[in-house]
Amino acid sequence: MNKICLWSGPRNVSTALMYSFAQRDDTKVVDEPLYGHYLLVTGVKHPGRKEIMDEVNCDGKLVMDDLLKINDLNGKKVLFLKQMTKHLVEIDHDFLPRFKNIFLIRNPKDMLSSLAVNIPKPNLADTGLDLQWKLYKNLKRLGNKPIVIDSRELLMNPEDILKKLCRHLKLEFFNTMLSWPAEPRKEDGIWAKYWYQSLHRSTGFQPYQPKPDFPIELRQVLSECMPYYEKLFSKSIRASHEKI
Repeated sequence: MNKICLWSGPRNVSTALMYSFAQRDDTKVVDEPLYGHYLLVTGVKHPGRKEIMDEVNCDGKLVMDDLLKINDLNGKKVLFLKQMTKHLVEIDHDFLPRFKNIFLIRNPKDMLSSLAVNIPKPNLADTGLDLQWKLYKNLKRLGNKPIVIDSRELLMNPEDILKKLCRHLKLEFFNTMLSWPAEPRKEDGIWAKYWYQSLHRSTGFQPYQPKPDFPIELRQVLSECMPYYEKLFSKSIRASHEKI
């Protein structure tokens, strides 16, 4: 079985990428299996915290052990886990080399102002960028070099980036990955009502639109994020300039 972990920061179009893979007949997707673990061990206050923790397994080790044991998904050959990098707290990372790993990044100039809508005064740890860079170096050293995708490149040319991603993953690309019904999905986490409203109105990847003026109160965290983003971006898959 082809097991894939998508490691993303928040507000990085990661759920859209999960929806894209959910359109494949050969793929089972799982939405943020370590979210409950993250809420438990950090005590962080997120929208719907109690509801989420009551609903999901909050033991991160057991969650990942169970996912690694999966060998049959009613004929499906691909297991795709959408993960938030910042959820990797107080948990061994030894399971990562047993997956093919994708790192999804987004320019902090676009990401931070969006994140601040749900998490006031976000910090570097909230973005997961520093941990993404650390994991990238560690996995590369172990011979499990992650694939890095920038969300702007993905939105500028979804077909090109998805074809290149599938090639790296040794998967066939399907045109069905480019669109989906404008509705919630059964795979959505219980937190979807707090975070996925705009995605539920979409039928595919939305065209890239730069954010307007950057909030002055976020400039300090922006300066902390940019060096990690730039390092990861230098390793990313690039889109062709022309639409396919």
